[in-house]
Amino acid sequence: MNNLPAKAQIVIIGGGVMGASTAYHLALRGCTDVVLLEREAFFAQGATGRCAGGIRYQFSTDINIRLSQLSLPMLERFEAETGQAIDLQWPGYLFLLTNERDVAKFQHNVALQHSLGVLTEWLTGDEIRQRVPQLAAADVIAGTYHKGDGLADPNGVVNGYINAARRLGVTALTETAVTSIETKKGKITAVHTNRGTIQCDIVVNAAGPWSGVVSDMVGVPLPLTPLRRQMLTTTPMPDIPPNFPFIIDFAQSLYFHREGKGLLTGMSNPHEKPGFDQSVDDEWEFVHMEAAIKRLPLLATAGRQSGWAGLYEVTPDAHPILGGVAAVAGYFVVTGFSGHGFMHGPISGLLMAEFILDGKAVTLDVSMLDYQRFADGRLVEEYNVV
Repeated sequence: MNNLPAKAQIVIIGGGVMGASTAYHLALRGCTDVVLLEREAFFAQGATGRCAGGIRYQFSTDINIRLSQLSLPMLERFEAETGQAIDLQWPGYLFLLTNERDVAKFQHNVALQHSLGVLTEWLTGDEIRQRVPQLAAADVIAGTYHKGDGLADPNGVVNGYINAARRLGVTALTETAVTSIETKKGKITAVHTNRGTIQCDIVVNAAGPWSGVVSDMVGVPLPLTPLRRQMLTTTPMPDIPPNFPFIIDFAQSLYFHREGKGLLTGMSNPHEKPGFDQSVDDEWEFVHMEAAIKRLPLLATAGRQSGWAGLYEVTPDAHPILGGVAAVAGYFVVTGFSGHGFMHGPISGLLMAEFILDGKAVTLDVSMLDYQRFADGRLVEEYNVV
């Protein structure tokens, strides 16, 4: 285990995709006096490592679409840039719409996507039933499909960024839990951990669902709700074709995609209570699988291979919080992605490097995603949340 430095310019808290990407992009800019802290024994063991790995352009707001337009090409270049394979796949996302309210909203979303150059297809119910005959889709009114949506390996992305950042001079440590953050006269001065203290000028809170706990250490309450989401994988399903899309039954927040020779499937529990419990809820898994088999009857022929739960960190408008917090000099936040953080991790780390080194985000104007928006009532509502 590496020694804890006594001093650093920047301490990043959280070894998931946001922390790893921020560390890497700071180092690319020549800022290597950076210490990344992860409390678990391995990186990407929190929310990032427990996500479904989906990456998409299909969002309902201008800013989320633009984040995807910058972030997904960074994933396409990832292996060439870092040397780390991330198992990129492009099956496309197919959203199934079963009520008129969602149909109207998605028609608006597709128009917005088209205006920004994202050429999502609009499909009728009959076209969906013809394209994916394995579905029991008599109730599907319409849907949307974008062939440029897909999947990547979360662990590969995190470790690729960590290893590249280390090669550039960043210190990245596991099994190092932050216990408190010290401020003096409204400025960050030190981070205390279970292994000692680091004097520092800047703290980046990239702790995902635990970001609120970290932020409380500097007296800045974050409007974040940690919510459990769980999924499972199946034994091989030879009747699922290789071109099977990432399917989202939107009204049920139910989804499936190919995983190895079987499927990965999950469904969000609308009654989930906030908290940090990452155990599998067996009762909800039964409800989930009942709905999943009803939508995809082939699932009844498969066995359960593995199952796990992870956490979303949800903001009131389902958009992230990016940038500095005026109340504490040297305190920066990159959190609140509400279930779509993995796909926006690459660009978010680059933008955080710009906030820290340039005083503002240069590559993309994300000023509407600042911390102050909640106090000002400037919420930016995302509809396409699963």
